[in-house]
Amino acid sequence: MTKVLTDQRSIRIKGRSFLAVVLSPESPVDQWLERLDDLAARSAGFFLSRPVVLDVSELSLDKAGLKELLAALTERNVGIMGIEGVRPSMIEPGMPPSLKGGKPASDVEVEPVAAAAELPEDKPRAAGEVRAVVQSLVINEPVRSGQSIMFPEGDVTVIGSVASGAEIIAGGSVHIYGALRGRAMAGSLGNTSARIFCRKLEAELLAIDGVYKVAEDIDDKLRGQPVQLWLENDTIKAAKLG
Repeated sequence: MTKVLTDQRSIRIKGRSFLAVVLSPESPVDQWLERLDDLAARSAGFFLSRPVVLDVSELSLDKAGLKELLAALTERNVGIMGIEGVRPSMIEPGMPPSLKGGKPASDVEVEPVAAAAELPEDKPRAAGEVRAVVQSLVINEPVRSGQSIMFPEGDVTVIGSVASGAEIIAGGSVHIYGALRGRAMAGSLGNTSARIFCRKLEAELLAIDGVYKVAEDIDDKLRGQPVQLWLENDTIKAAKLG
């Protein structure tokens, strides 16, 4: 029997970008999983409802080892949306797809319009010099528990507080003109020069370029204080403001 298609409506396919967390396991994997358990225990819900990409390019895994790693992550309720650094032949039915072409990000991206930007009169332009345009997002109200603000394009400024259970994820720096009680992650796409600033530090979790610090790791002398945080030799440093 021949099936006649009478519905002429087209199927709409859209392109859309999403910001995902990238997990990059290190050898030995058992010890890496212990550190992951420690992070999850001290920041409950960190991986819930969050797109996660698994980057195994630093590991020497065969197909069985990859299946074991995926099973270990599934037991920890970490949902993997795709895998980087793996041969397509290692992907079996039911596994997340192999991903390629993730966009690397520099510390400061230069927009095309920046070439025409004028420098101040007292600072003449050097030959071939362009000015970087840093994008920013301003939130003019407090961020409530359960809210997640993601802005990979640049800095995020919150005119208010960030409640416990809320999170800010920025490609650049994070500025909070109030209490930081939730999670703040700066430099999410590889910006090691990003910083976190807040008027009152009571954070559940802090991260810069993937290096994290949870509440128990924060010096008691800094709690409740105006603080800035930055990354130095793969360690988060902190100092009071003012």
